[in-house]
Amino acid sequence: MTKADIASLVAEKGLTKKQAMEAVEATLETIKGALKKGEKIQLVGFGSFQVRAKRARKGRNPQTGSEIIITARKVLKFKPGKALQQVVNTRKP
Repeated sequence: MTKADIASLVAEKGLTKKQAMEAVEATLETIKGALKKGEKIQLVGFGSFQVRAKRARKGRNPQTGSEIIITARKVLKFKPGKALQQVVNTRKP
């Protein structure tokens, strides 16, 4: 499913396609901005997004076996909410 597909589904709820695309874009930009600031995003019934810091660590190049340093970085974590988890795990007859 693409962003355009999501906008089309939102448009079916009573908006024009242009308004729906603007709404989807604005929502995604707001979420990206908050995550960039390090804020946690909680969408009740869907899940939560959080930025976590990973420290630098030693690793090994699998081809040569030589030791390398993996630099520190930030990673995005998503934890699904209970409602989303139930929807995904519900079996269709």
